[in-house]
Amino acid sequence: MFSKFTSILQHAVEALAPSLPLQEDFVYHWKAITHYYIETSDDKAPVTDTNIPSHLEQMLDILTQEEAERESGETGPCMEYLLHHKILETLYTLGKADCPPGMKQQVLTFYTKLLAHIRQPLLPHINVHRPVQKLIRLCGEVLAAPTENEEIQFLCIVCAKLKQDPYLVNFFLENKSKRPEIKSPVATEGAKENALAPDTGQSLPQAAAAVSTSSPTSNNNSNNYNLVTSLLNLTKSPDGRIVVKACEGLMLLVSLPEPAAAKCLTENTELCELLTDRLVSFYKALPQSMDPLDIETVESVNWGLDVYNLKEDAAVFTGKRALISFLSWLDYCDQLIKEAQKSAAAVMAKAVRERFFVSVMEPQLMQTSEVGILTSTALLNRIIRQVTSEALLQEMVYFLLGEEREPETSATIAQNPLRHRLIEHCDHLSDEISIMTLRLFEQLIQKPNQHILHNLVLRSLEERNYLENKPQEEREPLENGQPHDAVDLEEDPLFGDDLSPESRLSGSDWLSTSPPQSPDHSKSEGKTEVHKIVNSFLCLVPDEAKSSYHVEGTGYDTYLRDAHRQFRDYCGICQRWDWRGNPKPFEKCNLDIPFFEGHFLKVLFDRMGRILDQPYDVNLQVTAVLSKLSLLPHPHLHEYLLDPYINLAPGCRSLFSVIVRVVGDLMLRIHRIPDFTPKLLLVRKRLLGLEPEGITIDHMTLLEGVIVLEEFCKELAAIAFVKYHAAASSSP
Repeated sequence: MFSKFTSILQHAVEALAPSLPLQEDFVYHWKAITHYYIETSDDKAPVTDTNIPSHLEQMLDILTQEEAERESGETGPCMEYLLHHKILETLYTLGKADCPPGMKQQVLTFYTKLLAHIRQPLLPHINVHRPVQKLIRLCGEVLAAPTENEEIQFLCIVCAKLKQDPYLVNFFLENKSKRPEIKSPVATEGAKENALAPDTGQSLPQAAAAVSTSSPTSNNNSNNYNLVTSLLNLTKSPDGRIVVKACEGLMLLVSLPEPAAAKCLTENTELCELLTDRLVSFYKALPQSMDPLDIETVESVNWGLDVYNLKEDAAVFTGKRALISFLSWLDYCDQLIKEAQKSAAAVMAKAVRERFFVSVMEPQLMQTSEVGILTSTALLNRIIRQVTSEALLQEMVYFLLGEEREPETSATIAQNPLRHRLIEHCDHLSDEISIMTLRLFEQLIQKPNQHILHNLVLRSLEERNYLENKPQEEREPLENGQPHDAVDLEEDPLFGDDLSPESRLSGSDWLSTSPPQSPDHSKSEGKTEVHKIVNSFLCLVPDEAKSSYHVEGTGYDTYLRDAHRQFRDYCGICQRWDWRGNPKPFEKCNLDIPFFEGHFLKVLFDRMGRILDQPYDVNLQVTAVLSKLSLLPHPHLHEYLLDPYINLAPGCRSLFSVIVRVVGDLMLRIHRIPDFTPKLLLVRKRLLGLEPEGITIDHMTLLEGVIVLEEFCKELAAIAFVKYHAAASSSP
């Protein structure tokens, strides 16, 4: 009580007395603090019962005022006094001893405000960065300490200062063992100070050498990065706000461009372990079985905004809280890697691959339990959707697909067991697993990573050996200009002139926008006139199997709008991959290699071939993946999937030839079903919600398959037109 009265009296005297010059005032406040330790025998009273907090506050105010009154960058006498008399070193010692109780908190606050309020760079001064480094070591030592809030504020201001001037980080990479060859006066002085003010037993930073031509830490493989270590300790705090601030500090540090800091960060700290261990523990806390729809639809999660209500979450679905915690930490890992210096990002991403994807997720994806496969595939799909950092995406892709780039053969499809298993799951006995895995691949092929598309499809099409390569004289006799077993589109009754006006488009409408023909690129080079291609797809399904023109709003124009938007988005993604241009010239292709469409396309074509006999939802997902592939602006993929007129090599199939076989099968089956067309129309209306569910209709799977087939052909026609139109617009 008496000390509080003394403090009030002191402030009153100061207010009445004439103002002293700033330096005298500053020295007075500092001497008042040091005299307390000389004169006071009771060191058990808390610091808040003394004048120390007031004196420290006054010192800060004086330093701020002094800087404001001087020209930018000029050091005033008060600051000179603070640096020369090593006031920060003394305060550090007092804070470490926490004498009087609560002094550590006051020291942390003083350091924080000093660094925050003073504009001139202080950290390059040895009498600033050395005590700052020592104080950093005291942070995070004890979890849930009463000084946690002040510790994190202090660490974050240091991180912010390093972000402003990244080279300063070299002062904070401490050598683990002393280097006796350094004999600079500063190093010697530091050694003396070590004896006067013993600390944690770690050596002082070799600051003098750091300011020389090259930092000693740059070439030293054994450095402590105490700033990172302290932040990592505080990420384990039970206080969520402290954890978020610690994560923000780490985010600033990983982004520093200094190579020595990046190396030290990944080699000499436990950052990678923290990221991966926490990711693993959150993943393992998830329920063994979860509804894929819950996983897919749970709201998007930002790592710093993980606010929740346990009761509400449990009411929505079991495991929602655990799922949000996992996705939130995944988002943090992703953002951290995205912000990190390039070499550090690569190391962290590899750690996530090895310690999480390979160790934890792979066994889950390779299991035989259908419930387990479904849940883990749905989680993987959500992970793929959420990852945006280039380095983490690359490692995840290598984990899923392998790093192989050479063309596949039927003998090598099982070379990567996980890739093989995932592709096989697209044709699983369980429709749910098939749909979820197809969704996963649909998500994957939309990610901005060239290796995905090369590995899954493009490497099989590189040499264009799906095309006929025999000299003219060795080919089978032609009938009407085509091989006898080819699909003659011009002569086929499906493509005759008696088509309804709704299904046929005027040639002149399309010719005006199709790319001009050139002698160098004939039909065999994939430049067939666009109107023929569009009509080929639109007319594939026979009239008696069409139902869309009986229902409003299901026209071809809706697909054109979607195709235009999606193709533009894909072009943005693929722009830097140098895909534009014409197919690889025949003379440069190795056409003697036997063609294998690749495991992925094989499974998709097999499923497409069964479109009349498999569930509606499966068909929607198969066609969704194929349409996404068709949208890609790669000339070989375009030729293989969207040109009906290419001469296929014997035994090869294309998307168009698969659909032709389906249509052939359909023609045989239509005549066996009484009232086929009215039933087809009724099924379409039910799917659109225009008719209530009523009596069961025979052959429902086939009828739904026919509707999907018709819509898919319209979609392919729209994609073909949009791509040719874009090529025409961009050609000179």
